[in-house]
Amino acid sequence: MGTLTVAAVQATYVLMDRDATIERVDELTADAVRQGAQLVVFPEVFVPGTPIWIDTRPIWDGDAEWFAMLADQAVVIPSPAADRLGAIAKRHGVWLVVGVQEREETGSTIYNTVLYFSPEGELVDRHRKLVPTGSERTVWGMGDGSTLRVVQTPQARVGGLICWENYMPLARFHLYAQGVDVWLAPTLAQGDGWVATMQHLARENRMFVVGVNPVLHLDDIRADFPDRDRLVPADYLEQNGPWIEPGNTVIVAPTGAVLAGPLREAEGTLVAELDLASVAAARRFMDPTGHYNRPDVFQLQVDTTPRKASHTVTTGKVGFSTSPPVGATDT
Repeated sequence: MGTLTVAAVQATYVLMDRDATIERVDELTADAVRQGAQLVVFPEVFVPGTPIWIDTRPIWDGDAEWFAMLADQAVVIPSPAADRLGAIAKRHGVWLVVGVQEREETGSTIYNTVLYFSPEGELVDRHRKLVPTGSERTVWGMGDGSTLRVVQTPQARVGGLICWENYMPLARFHLYAQGVDVWLAPTLAQGDGWVATMQHLARENRMFVVGVNPVLHLDDIRADFPDRDRLVPADYLEQNGPWIEPGNTVIVAPTGAVLAGPLREAEGTLVAELDLASVAAARRFMDPTGHYNRPDVFQLQVDTTPRKASHTVTTGKVGFSTSPPVGATDT
C-alpha cells in the first residue's frame, strides 16, 4: 500500500488524424512523466478524436464523408498504430491508458475503446463501451462483458468505465468486486453534475477516481477539414459558444474530496500522488463488495463470454458448418 502518481491529461486531439494525435500522446506523456507520473490517462476516444458531428448537426445529415474518415483513422488491433502507443508506454516507462476509436480488421463497426499499456509496452487489456449514448449509437457498436476487467499494476488495481457507463450500477459493482483501487472514467461529460458523479463513485467504493476529458475549441479544427463550416453550424455556435468540448477533468479522493480540478476551457495535466493506504482505511467504514455486502440477499450474474459475429461448429462432414443460437458456446 504505497503511492501511485497519476496524471489526467486534458488535451486537444487533431480531429480525425490518428498519426498526428498519437504524436500528441507521445509529447503529453513525456510531459506527464517529467512531473513524476507513473500512470498517464487520456480522454475518451482521444485517438483520433470525437466524431463531433453527431452532436453539432442532425443525425445522419450528410455525414458519410466524415464517417469514412473516422473508419479510416480508427485504431485496429493489432496494427502499427497500436504498436506506436505501446512503444510510447515503453519509452517513457509508464502505465498508459488511452481512449481510442477501435475498428476490427474486417467490417466497419467502430467501438469506443480504452486501451491499457504496461511500462513494457504490452497491451495488457482493453475495454469496449457497453452502451453508446444517444447519438453515439450512429457511430459506435456495443461492447460485451468480456472486457469488464480490472488491471493489476504493482501499485494498485486499476479499472473503470467510459462516460455514461459510469451510471450503470451493475457494471460498477462487477468491477468493484474485482478490488479496484483507482477508478478511471474517460469521458465527454460536462458540468458540475458530472463532477458530483465522480465524487459519488469515490465514496461508493471508497476509491480514487480519475475523470478525464478532451478539450476542443472551434479554432482547433484545422482549416482544411472537409466541410468545416458545415461541421459546426452557426446556430450551434450561437447556442453553445466556441468551446465544442470545454473539458471537465477531475481527480477525487476516496472521501469524495476533490484533489485536483475540475479543469475547464484549457489544456492541462492534473497530477496527484495517491496514497493507496487511504483506500483500505476508508473501506473500514464502507466496503460495498465486502463487509457492507449482503450476498445472501443480492446476487449479480455477469456473462463475460465474447460475443463474436459468428461461431463455426465442425461436425466432421467436409464443407459443412452451422451457427448455434445466440448465447451458445463453442464446442
